[in-house]
Amino acid sequence: MLRALSIRDMVLIEAADLDFRPGLNVLTGETGAGKSILLDCLGFVLGWRGRGGEVRSGASQGEVVAEFALPDGHPANNVLEAAGLPSGPELILRRTVSPDGRRQAWANDRRATTETLRALSDTLVELHGQQDDRGLLDARGHRALLDAFATDEAALAAVRSAWADRAAAVAALAAARDRLAAAARDRDFVSHAAGELGELAPEPGEEPALDARRRALRAAERIRDDLGHAMQALGPDGAEGPLLQAMRWLEAVAAEAEGAVDPALDAIGRALAEIGEAGSTVDRFLTDVAGEPGELERVEERLFAIRGLARKHQVGPDDLPALAEDFAERLRALDEGEEGLGRLDAAVAAADAGYAAAAARLGAVRRTAAKRLDTAMAAELKPLKLERAVFATEVDAGDPGPDGSDRVRFTVATNPGAPSGPLDRIASGGELSRFLLALKVCLSARAPDLTLIFDEIDRGVGGATADAVGRRLQALGREAQVLVVTHSPQVAARGAHHWQVGKTVAKGVTRTRIEALGEAERVEEIARMLAGDTITEEARAAARSLLAG
Repeated sequence: MLRALSIRDMVLIEAADLDFRPGLNVLTGETGAGKSILLDCLGFVLGWRGRGGEVRSGASQGEVVAEFALPDGHPANNVLEAAGLPSGPELILRRTVSPDGRRQAWANDRRATTETLRALSDTLVELHGQQDDRGLLDARGHRALLDAFATDEAALAAVRSAWADRAAAVAALAAARDRLAAAARDRDFVSHAAGELGELAPEPGEEPALDARRRALRAAERIRDDLGHAMQALGPDGAEGPLLQAMRWLEAVAAEAEGAVDPALDAIGRALAEIGEAGSTVDRFLTDVAGEPGELERVEERLFAIRGLARKHQVGPDDLPALAEDFAERLRALDEGEEGLGRLDAAVAAADAGYAAAAARLGAVRRTAAKRLDTAMAAELKPLKLERAVFATEVDAGDPGPDGSDRVRFTVATNPGAPSGPLDRIASGGELSRFLLALKVCLSARAPDLTLIFDEIDRGVGGATADAVGRRLQALGREAQVLVVTHSPQVAARGAHHWQVGKTVAKGVTRTRIEALGEAERVEEIARMLAGDTITEEARAAARSLLAG
């Protein structure tokens, strides 16, 4: 519910503060007084396109603040949470505009985007004028209005889910057909590439590992000769031979030397042991670095094969395993052929059947709701002096889509025997207003949290018809908060709360003023609406009579 609207320095309004209440709120005033400015300012703070945004001449900034009360579970809180904004039992929207057109907006004291304001607006306010092209006149909106009346969200959700499943099945079939066609065009290439890659069977990370092993093996070739020379120098033809000869000579004289050469023999023995250990170490190292016979050749052959295939297919060596799987998959698709397409065709057929069943159930819900809506509309049209008019909701077969396969259209016949047709072609302006009002009364229980705004919906009607419109607006106000801009005294008299919009001129400057009216002021305002510039006692008496109901 809209609780308050505060306006500062917008268009002709220097300052205005309106405290709205539940029920029927009416705004009256002479033509050109500025009633539309109020709606423009409300539209400005709600982010509506083409609404407001003009700073009062001479002011440094214009500002509009709107305060809403949000009951538990109000959908506006979902919008706030999705935008990362504070939610709760109240919502305060503020929007400013500078003379150069720069706009800024806040929701609960946090910066908000225009898109967020518009999303909030859809949950807070519904504006209707005599030319309600969003609803009655636009047949594309009739189905949504009927669905709102039917209140069967489960049936609608089932159709949307079935449509999504069908779309996914159709996309999968189309993709499979595209893959099969592409693979068939290149079957020889795909088969050869799959066999070539399958035979090589490259593995992730294999190329850098092979390159490292190749460098190690080639380095081993360069040091192998030096290692061989080292082994020769340590062996019998090298250091070991002379030491053994020396040991034999010393052993031959050891007995006669009476122990004098024993230390020398021990030293030579230790030297021979160390030389043997050194030889064993060099031999092991030579065996390790040399690798197996032919290993270098095998490593280089595989490394060059991997790099050659990578160049051939213009991918990195590490991408070859994924490429091999891709070619293998394409080859499998070719091998499966029509069998695979047959399974996907069956999936599409099943999805079509599921969608058709869900759409049929939703269509039945809509046709039942259409009859109830037509009955409800007939009951509402009678007090609006349209008792001879016939409102009919047509539900026909239409193009399948995410919201079903029904085409919904509201038609009317305003006189007995007259042909029915679209509202905008059959109904006059005054009749159209009443049809809209009747429809909103029928739907009001399904949107209790919206503030309904009617902008001169009573234009073109008067007398008893205007009184009937006022009574229906009053009834609508018992279900939802209603704000009406009106020139009709019969409608104004039915309001629970009344504001007058007028203009003043001081020192050549025009200002729009807005005043909440008490009982005495309401009598004067309604008398003015009845009599014009000269208010008579008869007009005041008539105004009192209207207010008395």
